[in-house]
Amino acid sequence: MLGAVLEENEYLARLNVELDKTDRDALRRWADLIYDAWENGKWVFIFGNGGSGTTASHMAEDLGKNTLHESDLNDESKKRLKVLSLTDNAGWLMAVGNDLAYDQIFVQQLMNYGGPGDVVIAISGSGNSPNVLKAVDWANRHELHTYGLTGYGGGKLKDTQQDGLHVALDDMGMVESIHLCLFHWVLNDVFARINSVGRYAQE
Repeated sequence: MLGAVLEENEYLARLNVELDKTDRDALRRWADLIYDAWENGKWVFIFGNGGSGTTASHMAEDLGKNTLHESDLNDESKKRLKVLSLTDNAGWLMAVGNDLAYDQIFVQQLMNYGGPGDVVIAISGSGNSPNVLKAVDWANRHELHTYGLTGYGGGKLKDTQQDGLHVALDDMGMVESIHLCLFHWVLNDVFARINSVGRYAQE
C-alpha cells in the first residue's frame, strides 16, 4: 500500500505522476462508447467487485442522473441514458451466488438484460476476477461492446476485453481512485455532448 510507505506529499506527487500516464485516446474512446449508447438507445452495464463494485454503483448513478441538466430531470420528453450497475441488486447477487456460483452473478444478469450493441464496463483492478471475466466473455460472444478498467498487469481482462483503460500500477487503492477520477471526466464529456455545452456548444 503506497500510503503506508509514502508521506502525504510523496503520495500526492505519485498520484499526479500516475494520472499523467493516462492513455488519452483510451479515455476518449470510453466517453465515445457511452455517448454512442445514449445516441442509439443502448444499455450501459457496469460491474466489479469490492471497491470496484461500489465504483460501478457510483458510475451508474452519475450517468443516470448527471447526463441531464438538473432542471430537465422532470421533463419526460428528454432522452435518457439507459444505465445499470449489476452490483446493486442484492436479491440477484445472493440468489445466483447461493444457487449457482459467485462467478455467475454478473453473467446471469447480462443474459436477462443484455443484447447486441449494448455496452459493458467491466472493472477489475487485478483483471482476474472470474465473475467479471465470465460476463465479458458472454458479452463478447453476443455482440455487446466490452470496455475494461484494469490495474496491476491487466490480468486476463486486458486480453479478453475489446477495449479498455489500463492503470499500470501495483496499488489497488490508487488504481481504484484513478478509475473513478477519470470517469468524472468521461461523465462531464458525455454531459457536454448531450446538452451541447462547453466544448460542444453550438455557435
